[in-house]
Amino acid sequence: MTAASTPAAVAGAPAGPTVNPVAKFAAALVLTAALVLTVDWVSATVALVCEAALLPLTGIGWRQFWVRTAPAWVAAPSAGVALALYGRDSGAVYASIAGVTITQGSVTQAIAIALRVLAIALPGIVLFATTDLTDLADGLAQTWRLPARFVLAALAAMRLTASLADDWRTLTQARRARGLGGRGRIFGVLVLALRRGGHLSDAMEARGFGTGARTWARPARFGGRELALIGVGAGVAALALTLAVVVGSWHFVGA
Repeated sequence: MTAASTPAAVAGAPAGPTVNPVAKFAAALVLTAALVLTVDWVSATVALVCEAALLPLTGIGWRQFWVRTAPAWVAAPSAGVALALYGRDSGAVYASIAGVTITQGSVTQAIAIALRVLAIALPGIVLFATTDLTDLADGLAQTWRLPARFVLAALAAMRLTASLADDWRTLTQARRARGLGGRGRIFGVLVLALRRGGHLSDAMEARGFGTGARTWARPARFGGRELALIGVGAGVAALALTLAVVVGSWHFVGA
């Protein structure tokens, strides 16, 4: 949209998001930065409990939650098992099989890592599950003042990512019908993607993208709700770290 367009001229433009997605991203970033500083089970457990308590407020259903977060529930135990087998040995020895020793220290670290992976991954997954890409682009460009060209190009690329699977399926069927087999599909999908990108670029240029000062159909507002959300993220991070220090389980990641 160029300076010649105004928000009022956009008929039927959808209302802005309830909470600016940039605030969601900032809250998750604050919590993640705090959990990255330490490897202990107390801080990760506190963060997980708080995240579970706040989950109903996100509006995501339980079925969608389990489907979206399935990779995290697989990755966390896998990381824990690997650390239990090959982590730093200390304390009592629980088992020793084929030169692999499982000790009290390695098991403690494994539990801490598994909980930490979940505490870090779940907020990010829920964030993207409840955020529209267009709303996020509006927030990044208007609130954080990122270059509009970069933001809109990234938005267009994300919107077109889903079409790659359709292109792959169509190309496979076409090559199979011609008796060409399955080789060369990657190059064909690349050609289709470049061609679609060129057409999109021409269409955006024809509509005046990048020719002047921009206006926005949906203003991205940043107010009390966004500050409260960031405050909640900072509060959860502070509570998790404080309890870890009080209990004595604080373990700086570089130590």
